[in-house]
Amino acid sequence: MKEQELKIENVNSFNLTHIFECGQCFRWNKNKDMSYTGIVGKNVINISKINNDIYVKSFGEDDLETLFNTYFDMNTDYEKIKNKLRKIDRFMEESIKYGDGIRLLNQDLWETIISFIISANNNIPRIKGIIERICKRYGNKIVWNGIEYYSFPTPEQLEKATIQDLRILGLGFRDVRVYETTKMVINGEIDFDKLHKEKDTQIVRDELLKLPGVGPKVGDCILLFSTLKRLDVFPIDVWVRRVMNELYIHNEDENKVNKKLVLKIANEKFGNLCGIAQQYLFYWKRG
Repeated sequence: MKEQELKIENVNSFNLTHIFECGQCFRWNKNKDMSYTGIVGKNVINISKINNDIYVKSFGEDDLETLFNTYFDMNTDYEKIKNKLRKIDRFMEESIKYGDGIRLLNQDLWETIISFIISANNNIPRIKGIIERICKRYGNKIVWNGIEYYSFPTPEQLEKATIQDLRILGLGFRDVRVYETTKMVINGEIDFDKLHKEKDTQIVRDELLKLPGVGPKVGDCILLFSTLKRLDVFPIDVWVRRVMNELYIHNEDENKVNKKLVLKIANEKFGNLCGIAQQYLFYWKRG
């Protein structure tokens, strides 16, 4: 374990609130000084932005610069993506203006799977609380500046949890799903390396849908927010369905809006940038 610091000057398309509060991650918390602290792998990271410069401190095992560039998707040109999406219509232009600093994180696939199974029919404060309790119970302790943090448990660590153990941690009906998914991963019924190498998004989606607790929306969130990074998916929840109805479909009863129609419109309008477009629209509408 080592302490490291990093300064990145003149960074565009990088707003801490937009990144950490857009619903894609659950292990980052805002501090009184407006910085954010989170756990990435076996590293605790503190990040702040002053003017256009980013300041990062870490305590952990990995090289900070490499970890930062990978996790925060620094090799993707978000300015170019935004310029392309802005031209689609005034709604996209407005949503990008609102969430200008969003970046899609490259989160660990295993952690993303479990986190979004927990997210089903749940709210963000409760999701964060459940995940924190799981990490505290089964992850590794990391002490930095006198504060205890916990890494996300590996499949082998989480395998120690019984359904009852998970129920006690507050998972509710999701306890069986997390338990069974962990067993499937341990037993090699899903191959993460194969998923990363597979180019066909639908094939990867079908594999994820085999996991208990992974339906179409959760599956698409995993595809979009993990290291799988499939930008051609368009996760649909109540907010996304609502904004797509308000902007493009205009059905008097949003509950009757067909998700297939939403996907059809999204694919026609946003193409292989569906996922990033979804995040701008979601953050704009929910805000």
